Amino acid sequence: MKRFWALITALLLGLSAACAEEARIEPAEIVPDYVRWLLDVAGGEVGYREGEHGWSKYGDWAGDPYSQWCAEFLCWCVDQVDQRHGTHLLNRIFPLYSGQNTGRAWFIRAGRFIVRRGEVDGWGYEWLKGQDSFIRTGDYIPQPGDYVFFTWTSGVDTDHVALVEYCSVDAEGKTWIHVIEGNNPSGVARNTYSLYENRILGYGTVHDMADITMRFGNSGEKVRQLQESLAYLGFLESRYVTGDFGNATAAAVRAFQSSQGLRAHAIANQETQLRLQEEVENRKDKDPATWTVVDED
Repeated sequence: MKRFWALITALLLGLSAACAEEARIEPAEIVPDYVRWLLDVAGGEVGYREGEHGWSKYGDWAGDPYSQWCAEFLCWCVDQVDQRHGTHLLNRIFPLYSGQNTGRAWFIRAGRFIVRRGEVDGWGYEWLKGQDSFIRTGDYIPQPGDYVFFTWTSGVDTDHVALVEYCSVDAEGKTWIHVIEGNNPSGVARNTYSLYENRILGYGTVHDMADITMRFGNSGEKVRQLQESLAYLGFLESRYVTGDFGNATAAAVRAFQSSQGLRAHAIANQETQLRLQEEVENRKDKDPATWTVVDED
């Protein structure tokens, strides 16, 4: 693994030199204070080197001093922000994990994962909010504080994770992702990746930036939002707003699709969700309970 990392690092150093003349891309969303604090903590660790046999303070903090520690490094940094600023980010905004795919799965369940290309395994295709086409490589520019999940084997399993510091565009118009990462290959370092790097699986995002196809068996925040909309329109009883896509939710999706003249397959695809959002907005416009009273005095 370390030999492989050394090769990757050498290649990326060459790529970094190629984008020396660059301009930072302004974040599309407001960068929260807690992200700035997190980047400060992570940046302060740049240059840290692991000890003999792969020992690291991040692995030690997580309970396995000799583990591969890219995820443990990020979790440690989040914990430091919580301790220093009294926040509660760990396992709420960012995952507490060490397993191979656990972090990515956590972001998917939280409704804040964006796949680089293709579909999210077990769910379906995604689209950026406000757009009607599915996400393609390069559509999403990572934001400060996002996690980048990598595979080194061109498979679907996560082999590495890094923290986005910022993105830039070079003189040739190429976009670069600047990250802080642990275990590279035996220390904490800054690194640069192309936005089109084919080993990037996707991003765990700070902000809710995309929606996703949902079906029976899915669980998480996106499912809960879907259920709330169905319940508001009267297609689902409120007791089934649980975040778990079961039989009741499937029946509600099917009923809504039938009411709209859509194919009733019980899969909450893009067409179904866009129509559902439209119906919810129309209902709220006519619902006095949702009106805001403005005091002109």
